[in-house]
Amino acid sequence: MTRNEAFDLLKKYNRDPFHIQHAITVEAVMKWFAEDQGYADEAEHWGLVGLLHDIDFELYPDQHCIKAPELLRDGGVSEDIIRSVVSHGYGITVDVKPEHQMEKVLFACDELTGLIWAAALMRPSKSTKDMELKSLRKKYKSKGFAAGCSREVIAQGAEMLGWELDELLQKTLNAMQACEDEINAQTAAEA
Repeated sequence: MTRNEAFDLLKKYNRDPFHIQHAITVEAVMKWFAEDQGYADEAEHWGLVGLLHDIDFELYPDQHCIKAPELLRDGGVSEDIIRSVVSHGYGITVDVKPEHQMEKVLFACDELTGLIWAAALMRPSKSTKDMELKSLRKKYKSKGFAAGCSREVIAQGAEMLGWELDELLQKTLNAMQACEDEINAQTAAEA
């Protein structure tokens, strides 16, 4: 499946600009992590998983990661991508445990990217580029801030990866800083 085919499939089930931006963000972050984790030759594959990970969330929020396999199969998506997409709902809606490094990164970063964007929007610059770990950690610890972003899932993801929480926070922040211009350009093109 090409990136354009995957994006068209995503847009078949997602119209909300927030969901489109989130998908583009997770795609870019996953590609960054593929490079960082020594899977550069699989970066496009990691990106497709990130792009499609919430395909069912907008229309079927109560069946998140449960409805996804049907939508993805109907769209001609391979079983390995389907498995990876579904695994990010582990312990929440499904029992498909993240096993590959890519799946663990997706599980750990999905919620965290939302928290980082929310923190960026609170800054005068509205950007991740001038954000530091100390500031992110403060927002992370504030339970009322971006309350929809599960700290429990983020912490569980860090543990799955064998990383300290600060390592996950810093790496994901680095990824978003590196990809912010690309994410903004793609999101603007869709507006």
